[in-house]
Amino acid sequence: MSRSRLLLVGSAATAAGFLAGSRHLLHRQAAVARGMIGKPLGEQAPDADRTWKKSHGARLDLLVLGDSVAAGLGAEKAKHTPGARLARLVAARTHRSVRLRTAAVVGAESSMLADQVAGLPASYRPDVAVVIVGGNDVTHRVPVADSVRHLEECVRALQERGAAVVVGTCPDLGALRPVPQPLRALGSRASRQLAAAQRDAVLALGARVVSLADVVGPFFITNPDEMFSLDRFHPSSAGYKRTAKAMLPSVLAALGHVNELPFGHHAPDAG
Repeated sequence: MSRSRLLLVGSAATAAGFLAGSRHLLHRQAAVARGMIGKPLGEQAPDADRTWKKSHGARLDLLVLGDSVAAGLGAEKAKHTPGARLARLVAARTHRSVRLRTAAVVGAESSMLADQVAGLPASYRPDVAVVIVGGNDVTHRVPVADSVRHLEECVRALQERGAAVVVGTCPDLGALRPVPQPLRALGSRASRQLAAAQRDAVLALGARVVSLADVVGPFFITNPDEMFSLDRFHPSSAGYKRTAKAMLPSVLAALGHVNELPFGHHAPDAG
């Protein structure tokens, strides 16, 4: 065998060994991260479904779908979940009572959104629906195209019910400090890729988008002790407060109460 051929074979073997070693490292680090995170919060978020600010009258219906972040796992009290915080904020701005229904499920991937919509009463017609999903798709290595397809189906189904839809895109998993490098960097890149694909797909359907990585991500990176709950993975009550405030402008815009939107909020092209 020629020298050049030997060098080529040797280089290929080295590359294969590096990739195999990288995969082993990532699997090992993922196991370490899961062990560190555990499930200290359980698997059930506080139940916040009720009519908030009943005295305001002229009720609005708010629906929340998605994963554990949408459900509020990590919130200390029901009123601290993102759904409850959004309901109270919307009620204060619109002077209407807000009936909250939470269909989000802890641990859900985008493929489970269809079941969340199917589980709603046939006659239910929310005024606005908020969807936050994607983190579990990244950690379970679901192809972006599959995740986006399931999200698109969910948005269409909600629009068929007459709901204005606001999607909070996949958070930046690079903020998860218990996850070691290089897994954290890879998670950050994958989550941002999914978020960008979610944004483009949802806008094309005429719904609104909030880029959570841009709007609230910096707060979780710079102030993790306050923003994360004790599992260092899910938001704390303070983290959900920040997330709800971040979602509010687009929710109000979807309801026709504001026109101007801040950085990180995306409206479909009126043309």
